[in-house]
Amino acid sequence: MRLETEVLGVRFQNPFFLAAGTCGFGLELAEVLDLEVLGGFVTKSVTLEPRLGNARPRVAEFGGGMLNSIGLANPGLEKTKREKLPWIRDNVCRPRVLVSVAGHTVTEFFMLVEGLDSEDGFLGFEINLSCPNDARRGGKPFALDPSAVAEIISGCRMRTQRPLVAKLAPNDSDLPRTVRVATEQGADALTLVNTLPGVLLNVSTGDPELGAGDGGISGPALRPSGLRAVREARANTHLPLFGVGGILTAADAVEYAHAGASLVQMGTASFAWPRAAEQAIEGLMGWGRKHQIGAWDDLVSKSPGGNGSSSRSEPFDPIESAEEG
Repeated sequence: MRLETEVLGVRFQNPFFLAAGTCGFGLELAEVLDLEVLGGFVTKSVTLEPRLGNARPRVAEFGGGMLNSIGLANPGLEKTKREKLPWIRDNVCRPRVLVSVAGHTVTEFFMLVEGLDSEDGFLGFEINLSCPNDARRGGKPFALDPSAVAEIISGCRMRTQRPLVAKLAPNDSDLPRTVRVATEQGADALTLVNTLPGVLLNVSTGDPELGAGDGGISGPALRPSGLRAVREARANTHLPLFGVGGILTAADAVEYAHAGASLVQMGTASFAWPRAAEQAIEGLMGWGRKHQIGAWDDLVSKSPGGNGSSSRSEPFDPIESAEEG
């Protein structure tokens, strides 16, 4: 089964990414996972200032997956430019890299894109509009406000020629509208979905299990929401889609392809087994042989927007773009 696929005007060696916040900047997993087997990965979300993150404990398991409230812990813009991106540039060859950016305000998204755009070592940006456990805007994600989505995506679009991927929320009561807004304002692709808000309580005390109280649900319990969101998005945009939520195996990835995802992102599975992505990639090749499927692209739902390919006609060269900038 041929796993290569062309999305965003570039060739990916397979459809598997590691999701934002689950692999740091690649270096954190380099000793336990062969990064070169991946289709790509999304970095930890970068904010303007360094962040220590939310109160501990930040992670709790439950029967259906995991609850986390990391709070966007990251080294900040300047250290990312000085240390993290140079490491990616010098050590990551085949996988494509998206840098996740998260602003507390609309203007901060613009400052992050402007601050990173001239750097090399990465393909494009994933715009984190949907973190459910950050204190921005009183806890309401930007993704739940269509006017904010429009302002952020259009403003980022004016500030970069790199691919922009908008990461949306699973609890959006009008997801089709948000999908259309992001599409109209210049997004090149969409990521669906981020974690779903939730809470776990200690059975003895009734207190929240996480230091921050509420958190974001990930793992198998999120997969039905992720699949539904991808199907809804596929019906409302021609853009390529990244499917995220509860992908543990090759079969889970196939589900997302049937829903309309051109690429998939694994997250929680890596916490349980750091080499889960390697195993899933091998498993997908075996699944294809067993079911006599010639290529990953043959699985991706073609309704209504073709095979999810971007409208970009020319491959994007991040190094050339950085030199020009």
